[in-house]
Amino acid sequence: MDGSLITAVLLVAVLIVFLMSAVKVVRQGYVYTIERFGKFTKSAEPGLHIITPFIDRVGQKVNVMEQVLDIPGQEIITADNAMVGVDAVVFFQVLDAGKAAYEVSNLFQAIMALTTTNLRTVMGSMDLDETLSKRDEINARLLGVVDHATSPWGVKITRVEIKDIRPPVDISEAMARQMKAERLKRAEILEAEGERASRILRAEGEKQSAILKAEGQKESAFRTAEAREREAEAEARATEAVSNAIASSGNQAINYFIAQEYTKAVAKFADSPNAKTILFPVEATQLIGSLGGIGELIRDTFGKTEGTVNAGTPLPPPQAQPRERQPVPRRPLSQGASVPRSGDAG
Repeated sequence: MDGSLITAVLLVAVLIVFLMSAVKVVRQGYVYTIERFGKFTKSAEPGLHIITPFIDRVGQKVNVMEQVLDIPGQEIITADNAMVGVDAVVFFQVLDAGKAAYEVSNLFQAIMALTTTNLRTVMGSMDLDETLSKRDEINARLLGVVDHATSPWGVKITRVEIKDIRPPVDISEAMARQMKAERLKRAEILEAEGERASRILRAEGEKQSAILKAEGQKESAFRTAEAREREAEAEARATEAVSNAIASSGNQAINYFIAQEYTKAVAKFADSPNAKTILFPVEATQLIGSLGGIGELIRDTFGKTEGTVNAGTPLPPPQAQPRERQPVPRRPLSQGASVPRSGDAG
């Protein structure tokens, strides 16, 4: 009885071990390779799988998620013999677990070595300026070369990126000076272009100003000529009126105009701001007589005056006024002149 119980327990234990060996659960993101007597037979996708115990076994657990491989810094000599340090990163994904497990011994090491070699090849064929300015071209060339080389391994290279490019210190300083010189050059060019545009605009403004000034002078000359023409026409009409008056009245009209101008000339003596003492060229009685003569001329010319009975009857000639003796003007005492006495004759 005890022997049969032990046998049953052993059979149950063997059955449990057999079942556990036959059932395999593959996690998401992984693919297991199944080997039968050491030979690859199939790939187990994520989920529950039943295999034959002691005949089939799990070979390798391959990660089929996209992975990142960091490429350590490399010293690369460019085509113009410049030593630069380069860091890169590779993104890849396993598409065929069987090839990735059995076509290459160490997938990560193989991808790293392949990327490093092609990185030296691609950047070594370019100048330093090209390596610094054409990162996209370098990434594209590396991606094409590495992806083509790893396709037999069941691997897809999705991206290759250059993280950092470190030129030598002296070249960095030279590049900084070059950049500064280029910036100064652009600034001077922009300043020169601005000054040129300013001069052009200033010249255009002066041109427009000269044109407008010339047009203004032309208009002013035209207006002045027109004013002079009208003034000449008015003068001609006045001269014609005077001529007609002289022709109709004879010497009386001439005497009238002369007396009128004489009176205006005498009146201008009083308008002088610097004259303190007015000296008339004729005596006052003669001026009064001249004024009387002007009245006679007016009456003779126009034939009408206040108090005349007959407009056509000529007036009697003016009576000669007795010539009176004019008193001698006295000078102020402040000027040192003596006061004239009553017995002094002028």
